[in-house]
Amino acid sequence: MPLVSFSEWRNFLNNKYPNAHVLQTAEWGELKSAYDWKPIRIISDEVGAQILFRKLPLGFTLAYIPKPVFGERLPPDNHPFWTELDAICAKKRTVFLKIEPDVWEFSDSPESHLSTYRPPAFILSPHNIQPPRTIIISLAGSEEDILARMKQKCRYNVRLAEKKGVSVRFWDDLDSFYRLMQVTGGRDGFGVHSLSYYRRAYELFHPVGLAELLVAEFEGKPLAALMIFANGANSWYLYGASNDEERNRMPTYLLQWQAIKWARERGCTHYDLWGVPDVEEMTLESQFETRQDGLWGVYRFKRGFGGTVWRAAQALDKVYLPLLYRLYLWRMRNRE
Repeated sequence: MPLVSFSEWRNFLNNKYPNAHVLQTAEWGELKSAYDWKPIRIISDEVGAQILFRKLPLGFTLAYIPKPVFGERLPPDNHPFWTELDAICAKKRTVFLKIEPDVWEFSDSPESHLSTYRPPAFILSPHNIQPPRTIIISLAGSEEDILARMKQKCRYNVRLAEKKGVSVRFWDDLDSFYRLMQVTGGRDGFGVHSLSYYRRAYELFHPVGLAELLVAEFEGKPLAALMIFANGANSWYLYGASNDEERNRMPTYLLQWQAIKWARERGCTHYDLWGVPDVEEMTLESQFETRQDGLWGVYRFKRGFGGTVWRAAQALDKVYLPLLYRLYLWRMRNRE
């Protein structure tokens, strides 16, 4: 079985896939390993994936490959990679394997990607794990070019924050960051990870240059903070928080701008704002001023930074145990 270690997987990505998604990095697998997921990494005939396994009752598991590095260049159906993957899933008593492709849809139809992306024996899944729709900011051009692509009000708020005495710096106070996350979660209804989760993420990604923690302050008091991740040409805004104080100083706008500048300075060409409501852009634009539920407030903020709305290809499932898979679908429907 072509299982590889943490360091071997990191070397594989560095040598063959330097722009791999953050969710396929060895560090991400280690982060999830402390929170009910077991990472297994395989390389077979120059094709590889990091698979996350989660235990289910009675010794069963589910398997998950977020953003695999093979992208649109799929290994053929008879490639040994698929055989090895099936063998591991059989050994783990896997009910089903979910893949969330690192591929963008060509339209708003979830079927649109299947002509170019359809691994063998996979079906279109009704459920995603990661938010499928996002806003991607191009970091092409100068800083002035990036500012010019922003909405006028967003650009104004960035400069207003500077005028009102907000400053942004690198930070390592995970306890204070977690307190900000708790405030945000309570205010906006977002789920918040534990303090140990954010601390572990920082300890894994920051020393190797794959993440940074930034804080926006006024007179030494933290007002907002975010954790940004980067690998190769891509960067991702995954975790952000703010308190309810001094909001008139617009600290979150300057904070995002400094994060964008950090990503650009380390050579990234794209900045992923990570998660907006999963509806067509026409609906986003017609309803963002009136909707308050879910990610709509997030969209109102993120749209100002001048990016483009994209939707990832729909998740795909490979079913190994059909009866238990139907039970999973039934439970998911009852949660909705």
